[in-house]
Amino acid sequence: MFLRTPADIGAFIRERRKKLGLDQDALARKAGTSRQWVVAVERGKPGAEIGLVLRTLTALGISLTVSEQAKPVGSRARHPRDELPPVDINQIISSLRKREP
Repeated sequence: MFLRTPADIGAFIRERRKKLGLDQDALARKAGTSRQWVVAVERGKPGAEIGLVLRTLTALGISLTVSEQAKPVGSRARHPRDELPPVDINQIISSLRKREP
């Protein structure tokens, strides 16, 4: 499973908690945090403390594995054929205007 956003992590935590038959209070006690924090993290709180997230995953019996992506998000193409030349929209518009009768 790929978890890429805080919302993904929150949804995963909620799904796992429910699968284990835990309510938010019980998970909070197991993870050593508050019910309010569990509510916030399940809603995808972007600023959730990583230590508490890891403790929560452990309380749910989940281990975290990190892997390197084949191509980092936002990276530029590595092969010349994957790169397209820049487009000058003004030049395209000018050439089209010249063609008008």
